[in-house]
Amino acid sequence: MIRRFFATAAAVIAASSLLTAPAEATTGRYLALGDSVAFGYRPDAGADYSNASNFRGYAEKYASLRGLRLANASCPGETTGSLLKVSAPSNGCENGYRLAYPLHVSYPGSQIDYAVRYLRAHRDTRLVTLTIGANDMFLCRDTTPDQCTGPDFQIALGQVSRNLAAILGAVREQYRGDLVLVSYYSLDYRDPAQVAQVKAINAALTQVTRRYHGKIADGFTAFFLASLRAGGDPCAAGLLIKLPTGACDVHPSAAGHRVLELALAHTA
Repeated sequence: MIRRFFATAAAVIAASSLLTAPAEATTGRYLALGDSVAFGYRPDAGADYSNASNFRGYAEKYASLRGLRLANASCPGETTGSLLKVSAPSNGCENGYRLAYPLHVSYPGSQIDYAVRYLRAHRDTRLVTLTIGANDMFLCRDTTPDQCTGPDFQIALGQVSRNLAAILGAVREQYRGDLVLVSYYSLDYRDPAQVAQVKAINAALTQVTRRYHGKIADGFTAFFLASLRAGGDPCAAGLLIKLPTGACDVHPSAAGHRVLELALAHTA
């Protein structure tokens, strides 16, 4: 375990050197899928939510680094279910954000339908990334008697795994290139219960992703390493968006997205 920890730390440090070098003169396209983390959402965008370019996350940063043409189809509040079918419950995508504000790219129907059409039309796609699953667990927390801490947590994980298999299966029918899941970070590495839940979610997502020959960008470890200077508190380390109350939102700050970009740069 100690050896693995230092190996991961060394990899993240090595990846950070990539971000200080000039962008490579590459060509090709990059399709980003997922939820508000992939979207680059932040609650402090002011009144101009009507301009999607105000939101720039790890996908935009990585595309700029590698000279890739990005299509970011993610939607704040997307669940694994609503990514597959717009009538499925979301945590504020189809029934909220998408009705009121533009996404980075406009499309009818579900996110997976767009992904399939995009991959059919653009055979020069070099990378597909995905961050999805957290909103399923938020819905589970809000709609179950045990707030998704007992058997309902395992039921929700099982549904997330099945939905993710359908998502990745649809992607792989059209695309054989690099497919990367960007894993979730903990909001507080000092909280064993919270860390255990995030690890369980990431483990389920990882198992399915590897079944479809995908890679894992280890956002969990990258955030942990970056928060060590604050004792394992990503909020105090500046990795999460600061709220006027002094607490932090669940979404990454610009610094947090840079950490996720590091994890992606090491993997993709």
